[in-house]
Amino acid sequence: MKKTLNIGGKLLDLSIPQVMGILNVTPDSFYSGSRVLQLEDAYKKAEKMLSEGANILDLGGHSTRPGADAVSETEEANRVLPVVEMLRKHFPRAIISIDTFRASVARQAIEAGAHIINDIAGGNLDPLMFETVAALQVPYILMHSRGTPQTMKDLNQYDDLVTDIIRELQAKIYELQQLGVKDIVADMGFGFAKNADQNYILLRELRAFEILNVPLLVGVSRKSMIWRKLNITPDQSLNGTTALNTVALLNGASILRVHDVKEAVETVKLIQLLHETHP
Repeated sequence: MKKTLNIGGKLLDLSIPQVMGILNVTPDSFYSGSRVLQLEDAYKKAEKMLSEGANILDLGGHSTRPGADAVSETEEANRVLPVVEMLRKHFPRAIISIDTFRASVARQAIEAGAHIINDIAGGNLDPLMFETVAALQVPYILMHSRGTPQTMKDLNQYDDLVTDIIRELQAKIYELQQLGVKDIVADMGFGFAKNADQNYILLRELRAFEILNVPLLVGVSRKSMIWRKLNITPDQSLNGTTALNTVALLNGASILRVHDVKEAVETVKLIQLLHETHP
């Protein structure tokens, strides 16, 4: 399995799992603790996550929680581009991922200084996305999903959950590779066109996705698969997130996408010790 990403000519080593911190420039993301609405707040949150050990900051300007309202491309770009420019100015060594399903927003963000495109729609919501990624020659996070944030909860019927998702991701990986995209990361899309029980099957069977021969990203942080099962709230879901991140790391995850960087970095360190310590 490929264990590096080319970030602006420098290789990011994924043989030790990396932590991606979530930075949402939105008023309606499902976890209120991830939202920042002012540039100064984005600076403070980025500074905190980087100091805690995040190597990647994932910047989003359009909530993709189930049922989220759509915003225009212009509004989304206006939310994220000033933050990209601020991050490049004040944190030049930080790796910036742009969380968008729109090719035009992705292109503008990369041109402003972002390094990675993180597409929750896997190219389904913008026919220009794959050719845009190929033209920009940047790493692409390909997430499995179906439908839109408004419809995906009703599109979770599978003949065989793991096999069907592998097949759908594999077809897109082949298409991207034929276009010349070299750095692809697969995300199973926890919570996107999957119910809670399906999410747990995917996490348990994560090793099956190694057949894709690309690094795997896991994003379960504070999601409803945790808090609904425990009858708590997203605010109370850090402990559950750490438990599932531990499972993800043991099952081969290369990137953890999280709201709480410090705890995720500590989890990575302890799992590394587990693998490296010999009698």
